[in-house]
Amino acid sequence: MTVYTKITATGQYVPERVVTNDELATLMDTNDEWIQAHTGIVTRHYAMDQENTSMLATQVAQQLLTKSGLRATDIDLIIVTTITPDALTPATACLVQANIGADNAFAFDMSAACAGFTFGLATADKFVRSGQYQNVMVISAEVNSKMMDFQDRTAAVFFGDGAGGALLQATTDPAENNIIAEKLQTKGDAQVIHSGRVQPLKTVAATNYPQTDAFYQSGRDVFQFATTVVPEQMRTLLQTAGIAPAELQYVICHQANLRIIEKIAANLDLPMTAFPHNVERFGNTSSAGVAMALASVFDDLTGSALLTAFGGGLAYGSILIKK
Repeated sequence: MTVYTKITATGQYVPERVVTNDELATLMDTNDEWIQAHTGIVTRHYAMDQENTSMLATQVAQQLLTKSGLRATDIDLIIVTTITPDALTPATACLVQANIGADNAFAFDMSAACAGFTFGLATADKFVRSGQYQNVMVISAEVNSKMMDFQDRTAAVFFGDGAGGALLQATTDPAENNIIAEKLQTKGDAQVIHSGRVQPLKTVAATNYPQTDAFYQSGRDVFQFATTVVPEQMRTLLQTAGIAPAELQYVICHQANLRIIEKIAANLDLPMTAFPHNVERFGNTSSAGVAMALASVFDDLTGSALLTAFGGGLAYGSILIKK
């Protein structure tokens, strides 16, 4: 018997603390006018005090349970995509499992940078279609603020914290199948975007202590990649699926920068009204951006939507869903 995947619930969460462009301008050489002109970002939210990545993800997990009517013990698998985990180990997904009491689930993290949600969704889809797992959570959660160098205005002004996710469930009804096609790719490059690099020892000494580097990106290279290579992937996937861009109800892009989304819209010859976006209010929330944007329109989705994300790796992925 063929098993299909249906998406039955979505959710999103941002911390309470709002940080404006003017506040960041007191920390670095920038201003509200420049930030809005170059990125479209007005505000972003920061997790403070004890509210780490696992807590943001837990908020989304609770929403998914409430919306679906499932118990935590019904969950078979929890995948958390993040590049800002609570720790290298244990996995943030394990902490979410414990927080919600999903005693029957196994859990692991995925790292695909800002492409995390598309990679996580594609991975979860395979687990569901295997027939062994009925209920799978995919949650993308990031506390980017803790990885920022607040003297680096080329990165710090872009990013905010947030989480989003979806619940995938098995079905044997082909009419309920929501995930239609996918294309995931990587273009290995360790320099354009990197974060949290840990250097090996130079000597054995009592003063050794692990340290990580702050987030870095080459903005110009990212913009060029996102507005040329990524739209090509989107077109290829749509052509393979036999769908024209104009037939899409929504195109949900990584919320990196409003100017990038505008460029992609122009490339596909589609109006910005087809592109749900939250980057103005929340900034670049890395892997969580697509998940959060999907959650904002999921209840209104009655046709096809293309989810596309790109980030460090360089990793980029597109998934076509239909409701």
